[in-house]
Amino acid sequence: MSERLKKAIPPAEPGDAVAKIVEALRDLNFGSVEITLHEGRIVLIERKERQRLNIPLGNPDLRGLTL
Repeated sequence: MSERLKKAIPPAEPGDAVAKIVEALRDLNFGSVEITLHEGRIVLIERKERQRLNIPLGNPDLRGLTL
């Protein structure tokens, strides 16, 4: 382990970070939660949610749709 990582100071309240991670995971059916660390400290919690659609081919509701 590098000296830089050994000296990294953890956040004052680690429970705050854990609470934010749990919040990001709540009600997530499809997707991911990415946690970014800088010098051993959590600096970013990113949630990416995916919505899966089951639309049959030739759906009449989508015929007039233009993108």
